[in-house]
Amino acid sequence: MSDGRSAAATGSETLLFLTDEQLRQGIEAMFFAYRGFTADPDRILADYGYGRAHHRALHFINGAPGTTVNNLLSILGVTKQSLNRVLRTLIADGLVESRVGRSDKRERHLYLTERGEALERQLSDAQRARMRAAYRAAGPEAVAGFRTVLEAMMDPEMRRHYRALREGRG
Repeated sequence: MSDGRSAAATGSETLLFLTDEQLRQGIEAMFFAYRGFTADPDRILADYGYGRAHHRALHFINGAPGTTVNNLLSILGVTKQSLNRVLRTLIADGLVESRVGRSDKRERHLYLTERGEALERQLSDAQRARMRAAYRAAGPEAVAGFRTVLEAMMDPEMRRHYRALREGRG
């Protein structure tokens, strides 16, 4: 096409030259997918009076037991005050345990308690079921492409955190 838009050849679109409309549709799809992805955990969290910040803290503490508060701050990109408010609640409710660092007494290392692990598993099971169904419907090539797109959208610092978590160094 002469207007700079990608041509559709036999129903497939050239991904190198997406139109603004195609990008808008992708943004909307991501928005509605995120709503679906968080809907089940949101219902579970509401029973506890928790929000998504609590879920994110539980998720990343579970993925890297013993992680420090500073590391969690870096991953979540929230203020210290905001994270401390969430952690105080989770600790008071017996879901997270904070231990003083052995080599550096200023560090606090975070661990899920048995109750915290149970709640995190319940939240993750709901999300895994939704993702598993979507991945099966899309197929392996689409899953690989989806991961590539998500990584490409991450800021470089977040991509480093993500890859470190995947390699078990989080």
